[in-house]
Amino acid sequence: MEQVSHTGSRPAAHHHRSIRVLGAMLLTALLLGGAVPYVAGPGRSYLSYLVLAEQQDGQGARLAAAEARAAGGQVVQDYPQIGAVLAYATGSFAEKLRGRPGIAAVGATRTAAVPGPPRPLTGAGAFGSSAEQADRGDDSTATIPDPAEQSDWNLAMIGATEAPVGVSALLQAPAMDLAAGHGAVPSADQLRQVTVAVLDSGVDDTHPDLRAAVDPNASASCADGRPDARYGAWRPDSGVAESGHGTHVAGIVGAARDGHGVTGVAPGVRIAAVRLLGPLGQYYAENIVCGMLWAADHGAKAVNDSYFADPWKYNCPEDADQAALIAAVGRAVGYAQKKGAVVVASAGNDGQDLGAVRPDRRSPNDRISGPGQDRQLGTECIRLPGELPGVVTVGAVDRRGLPAGYSNYGRGRVSITAPGGDPDGGPQGAVVSDWPGGQYAALAGTSMSAAHVTGAVAVVAAQHPDWGPDRLAAALAEAAAAGCPGLITAACQDREYYGAGVLALPK
Repeated sequence: MEQVSHTGSRPAAHHHRSIRVLGAMLLTALLLGGAVPYVAGPGRSYLSYLVLAEQQDGQGARLAAAEARAAGGQVVQDYPQIGAVLAYATGSFAEKLRGRPGIAAVGATRTAAVPGPPRPLTGAGAFGSSAEQADRGDDSTATIPDPAEQSDWNLAMIGATEAPVGVSALLQAPAMDLAAGHGAVPSADQLRQVTVAVLDSGVDDTHPDLRAAVDPNASASCADGRPDARYGAWRPDSGVAESGHGTHVAGIVGAARDGHGVTGVAPGVRIAAVRLLGPLGQYYAENIVCGMLWAADHGAKAVNDSYFADPWKYNCPEDADQAALIAAVGRAVGYAQKKGAVVVASAGNDGQDLGAVRPDRRSPNDRISGPGQDRQLGTECIRLPGELPGVVTVGAVDRRGLPAGYSNYGRGRVSITAPGGDPDGGPQGAVVSDWPGGQYAALAGTSMSAAHVTGAVAVVAAQHPDWGPDRLAAALAEAAAAGCPGLITAACQDREYYGAGVLALPK
């Protein structure tokens, strides 16, 4: 997930806690046989693999499944939309399959083994009911009082509302006539015809701001790579660190305009809540593939991706495993785009030039012990899904419209920028949005920036239901280029940091 801590950098706590949770769960499974999401095998350890056929359809998926089983794998999910399957196996599974006729790529999606494949999707979940998870909330982030729709400098910046009292002229002029209730922002009735997907840690649809937004029929969990459409499966699991992140993102996209809490960029839009964050605190490639396909098949006009694919912060094509992950997620993104979705992703919070050689000392982040690899990355190593073809990759600016110090950048790597806020700015400088349990939190990061763009896609799609993803994205790029905040117009032309410019709702 792409929020930053109050020190101005992406917190390592998420991954440290994930590692501790992983170790504890594996010990539970191996020694005590406790309630964990994996089927334990006696003395065995498994890795998960994505197996891709050359043929990207149902026939390809059947071939991939047959070959995976022949190599000793247990197939737990097929993805006929892209000719791939998810399998669990031990030993030299990938080496047996690579080079087989009709197989395009095979890659391990994790580096830390688990006791076995995930448990069947029948009966109650292993961690208690979804209602209990939503009620408990996530206490790892400080919350704030109900802002009563007053902490919305971010909406003013993109022209979605009037500027708050005392805010400088750096912000955009409103893109709509608020008194008349029309203009660039369509009505709630128009927005209800648009579905956007929030692929994240889960969304608390019991939150007052989101009750009317989340569509249960279009929501699911893909927390282990399999679509789980049981009621409430999309809600956050408070037993996993930072599980409130998706609720915060969803609020930025589409929280109701009702005088309480916060308002989203597209109040009234339908949200397909898709939980990707698994019980071990990771966003593995199979979770992303599952979520992207689910969103595409449920009519999403935009897919919000405020995270990077674990366990590798950047995936390098010279590594066979990572190349397979790039291919699998790339196929899923391409499928969503062909189905009519704008795929939006956060640029990341490392303050790095994505178009330059750079270090990565934190991968793989699912390791149980020891330091990460000390990798020097070339420009061919990419974030997933943010640097895949056609993805709208979003950098962050602060309240002044200036590039946030934590935001990744790079000419040709960042498509557009949007409000991300200051991690040390509190409610007046960070982005205030919803938090599980009916609460609110002020966060900063490119996660928040991406959510603004997703909401803006919904606004344009509501006005132009016949437009495809390329035209929707182009409209936002054109408006951003034309509407840079007044005092920093010259700076906005620096595409290395701003891409097309600062997000502005088209007028």
